[in-house]
Amino acid sequence: MYVSELGELWHHARVEPAIAHLDSASAGRSSNAVIEAIGAHLWRESEHGSYVAADDRADEIARDRRDLASLIGHTSDELAFRESARAALRGLLTYWNLPIASTVWVATNEFGPNLVEFERRGYGVRPLPDSDVYGHVDTDALENMLQFDQPQFIHICHIGAMSGIVQPVAKIVEIAHNAGVPVVVDMAQAVGHVPTVTGADIVYGTSRKWLTGPRGVGFVAVRRDSLRPVQIESSEAFVAGRLGLGVAVAELLEIGQQRVFRELAAIGLATRERLHGIASWEVVEPLDEPSATVTLAPPPGWQPSDVLAARDKLRTLGILVTAADSWRAPLATEQSLLRISPHLDVQREDLDRLADALRTMGY
Repeated sequence: MYVSELGELWHHARVEPAIAHLDSASAGRSSNAVIEAIGAHLWRESEHGSYVAADDRADEIARDRRDLASLIGHTSDELAFRESARAALRGLLTYWNLPIASTVWVATNEFGPNLVEFERRGYGVRPLPDSDVYGHVDTDALENMLQFDQPQFIHICHIGAMSGIVQPVAKIVEIAHNAGVPVVVDMAQAVGHVPTVTGADIVYGTSRKWLTGPRGVGFVAVRRDSLRPVQIESSEAFVAGRLGLGVAVAELLEIGQQRVFRELAAIGLATRERLHGIASWEVVEPLDEPSATVTLAPPPGWQPSDVLAARDKLRTLGILVTAADSWRAPLATEQSLLRISPHLDVQREDLDRLADALRTMGY
């Protein structure tokens, strides 16, 4: 039995998996239509030439840009494509004319490689205070901080790579804009997963996770009064991948994005309720956090190598999850966690199998 009402529809649009795929936060499973769109364009490139094939699909590409832009709260002329979310951030920081020794404020769930990019450029990084033990940004404290100091920008991971908490991005944007501070949002784990129209100045993300598009396609969108998107656009275009992403976005919009977001939140709740406390594995997020990313802290005394071994053991049992090491969120934890991220086609028996396996690996 599927956890989601949309589960059967989502499942039948895809090839039968060889495993229990509970790892959408790494890479979601593309639909058959997405794969066919990519393959068809590669054949067109071979038959007619790459540039001719792209020109022939200009109207389709323009429509796909509009669809993706609407999903993230921007216009199509503000959208640029890169190879990945990481490449999008690097392109942004390269072309953004920021002062030397700029300061950026981040949430404690900030993605570790993003911090490396900031520090590589000499930016001063200041963590924002949390409002709770889970790591949500304290927006009251942020408002107070901005009365006395302003960074060059605030950078927020809407959902991080180490936890399923959803940051209050719209409220952060409202407070920051009142103080004249721009907000950049990493929505790699959020787009296709939770609502992403937040009013942020700059957003970026990737195709391959919750949108279930192909790997090798990322994007960045910049308000007109900030940077010109054409400066950030990659000159080497994976057109077939962009067309595949367009199909994935169209599928989401056809189902209804708000419905998808509700279903994924319900899946997150069902997953946390099923797994919390099993053999001393503890859910890290609030049980009702509105996301489908679920992270489990291991039993007391476990080392990172033990969590890695647990992931490998699950893989031998046909269950795909991630061992999330602390480099993913070094401001938040030094502990390795087990990350479970099911999509709409997850079945209750998948969660039962995972729970039974964890029971044999706990206390």
